[in-house]
Parts: sequence; structure tokens; C-alpha cells
Amino acid sequence: MPALDETALDGEDWETHAQSIDPSGTGGDDGLDDSRDDDTVDDDEDASRVATWISERARATSGRFRQTAHELRQALAGEASARVAVDTLRARPPSDEEPSETPRDLTAAAFFDVDNTLVQGASIIHFARGLAAHKYFTYGDILDFAWTQAKFQITGKENPDDVAEGREKALSFIAGRQTSELIRLGEEIYDEYIADKIWPGTRALAQRHLDAGQQVWLVTATPVELAQTIAERLGLTGALGTVAESVDGVFTGRLVGDILHGPGKAHAVRALAIREGLNLKRCTAYSDSHNDVPMLSLVGTAVAINPDADLREVAKVRGWEMYDFRTARKAAKYGATTALVLGAAGAGAATATRFWRQARG
Repeated sequence: MPALDETALDGEDWETHAQSIDPSGTGGDDGLDDSRDDDTVDDDEDASRVATWISERARATSGRFRQTAHELRQALAGEASARVAVDTLRARPPSDEEPSETPRDLTAAAFFDVDNTLVQGASIIHFARGLAAHKYFTYGDILDFAWTQAKFQITGKENPDDVAEGREKALSFIAGRQTSELIRLGEEIYDEYIADKIWPGTRALAQRHLDAGQQVWLVTATPVELAQTIAERLGLTGALGTVAESVDGVFTGRLVGDILHGPGKAHAVRALAIREGLNLKRCTAYSDSHNDVPMLSLVGTAVAINPDADLREVAKVRGWEMYDFRTARKAAKYGATTALVLGAAGAGAATATRFWRQARG
């Protein structure tokens, strides 16, 4: 891997450098994640160089690099996610369906958070349940995931410790495995565990944007492979998700940047908008969590779906729309032909109880 060019990393060349990174880890002519031949430095040295570079940038005292290491990792995660999303969209084979009569709105799009916004509960927890069913996890791991699921559904809030623990478990699971295996498992697990967890109201909102000729993207901390499967099954444009590094179709057990979370989602949306020629003022974003305020603040229209307490307060202050599909209240019609269909969620305790029975059965 070529040495880092300190001159190129200064000032306005940050985006140029970030765009040179190959998120898949399969190679490129330049950048941090270059391809690895037998006569190049090994993976550990590559990782050390990346860590050193991030630390040096975080210590910078002037210009645009007055950022923490965490912020820089989030920027890298967002850029990697946007690149994967666009590459996947470009590689998609032409559809056999009849062209829609609705003209495409080329500069507007909708961005949907997944967990507790589109999917009841946390998608990564549903994914873990599926992996447990396929004997990829131990019984003790199942108990941990069940407890995390219950906490998330009861409080509606993401716990940083749970996020970190989930990251470590996920990375330990995928290290050394084929990327194609994760894609295959994601498809099976979606059909078995996630398909019936989609909030009908949020799905109706997404369809409304599609009917208007707009792109609809998922934005989630979930692995991009699973996120893309969810988007594909729902007929959406694509997904921005956490990108795990891979070499020659095999996961290395490292992330590109970090989990796509908080500011990382805003970085990803902005990077995607640049690539797709979107006008962010004409775009809409949906989320349940105050952690996504950076993404919600980036677009012209922000909507809180099943908001946690903190996001509810922010939405009230900023005058954002709010919908809660966890209640039995009727939702107002959203457009002339599309009504919001309320989804009913079971209580967190009931969900946990049902899961215990399935795990033991």
C-alpha cells in the first residue's frame, strides 16, 4: 500500500482523499484500502497505518481536521457506505417491469432509518435470531440478544454499550467468511424474521415517495448486505449501511471507518446526494431516534416516526412532523391516494416472552 501523502490530506482535499478509499477492500489504484499482493504490507500493518492516519488527523489544530478520531471514522464510514450504495445501484440489471408512467423526480429523495422506524425493533437483533436458528451462535448469545431486544422495544432507545457489543459479535462472526454467505443468510433471515416486522405506516410513506418518482433509501447501522436485502424486498432504491472490509470476497473482520451511526448517517446521505445529484433541501428523512438528528437536520423535511423522548422534544421545538405507529390512533391521510396504515406493535415484554418460547422450542 502506498505511503500516505500528507500534502494531499490537507485542506480542501479531504473529500478527494476519502473518495479514493475502496470500501470493499478489493483494491484500487490509490487510497488507504488498496489491494494487497504477497509482496505488500500485511493486513495488520495496513490497519496500523489507517489508525495512525486517523490519530494524526484528529490531533490537527487547524483547518477542517479539527475533529476527533471518532468523527473521522464516521466520515469514512459514511463515504464508504455511499460508494457501496451507488456501485450496487449501477450494477443492478435492468428491470423487466413496464416503465412507470410517473416521471422521475431526479433531485428529490427520501431517507429512512430502519430500526424502530421501518422495522419493529432492531434489525440486527432479528438478524442475530436468524443466525442463532442456523446454529451460528450459542444459547448464551441468544439470551443476550433477547435481553437487548426487550430493552430496545420497551425504551425505544439505543444503548451505546449494546451497539458496541453488537459490533464486536458481528465482526467476530463474519471474519474469514465469504461475503456471498452473508448475503444468502440475509435473504433467508429477512423472509423468516423481518418481513412481518415492517411497520405498514412507514411502508406507506416510502411508497408515496416512490409513487412520486423519487428515490427511496434506507440508512442504517445494520450491515449493508442485510440493509440492501431489506430495500430490495420492499422495492426501494437501495440502502446505506455499515460496510465491513473484505478482500477477495472474504471478510477481514474490520469495519471501513466505523458503524454507520449518528453523524455517519449524515455523512453518508450527503455523499450519496453529491453522487446522485440530489438537492437536499427537496429531500425528506425519517427516524425514530435523537441519534439521527444530524441526518434529519440535513434535509428540507424531517419526520419523526415512533420517536423516542429526546427526538420528540427536538421535533416539537423545530416543528417537525411526527407519527407514532405504536399506538391505536388513526393517522391522517398522506396524499390523495395513499393512506397511512397503522401498524400495531406488541409490548416489549410480550415480544421478549414470545422470543424466549421460540428459543427454547
